[in-house]
Amino acid sequence: MHVGARFAKWGLGLFIFGVFLTFGIIAHYCVGARWPTGELFKQNISLWWACPWTLSVAAVQAGGLGMVAIGLTLMLAARVSPMRPSEEGSAALWLCIVGLLGVFAVGYPGYFVFDAIWPSFYYSPVAAGKNAWLLGQALFIAVYFAGAIFAFNAARRALNAVSVESRI
Repeated sequence: MHVGARFAKWGLGLFIFGVFLTFGIIAHYCVGARWPTGELFKQNISLWWACPWTLSVAAVQAGGLGMVAIGLTLMLAARVSPMRPSEEGSAALWLCIVGLLGVFAVGYPGYFVFDAIWPSFYYSPVAAGKNAWLLGQALFIAVYFAGAIFAFNAARRALNAVSVESRI
């Protein structure tokens, strides 16, 4: 139950943090891009409509909600199952936290670091910079995903132990 509550609390906190981060996206839309956007940029829909932080903010928000769902499921499993979800959920919790904070670090403030190394990497076709930046975010999304899978397995094992009679 303790790990589930921590998942839910951290998830809510990260979701609210993601909502706060959207103010940066709004400011970016109000001020405009630092670099000129060319025709090639406008043809690439995968660039999230000219704001480089959209992916990291969406990952933090969706991941935070995912952690809330995992936490509530772990809490339910701890109540109804004769087998308690194991403390491996603690490692899963930290993988999820590190994953989401890492996505934020690479995708949001890290954008400025990558932009200093490869000026205008996001708005012009500087493939090396864009690929390194996106792969960094993908790495942390994979860390989050691994934590979510570990937590899912802990909840699944506990819920599988619920007897058929108690389900009715």
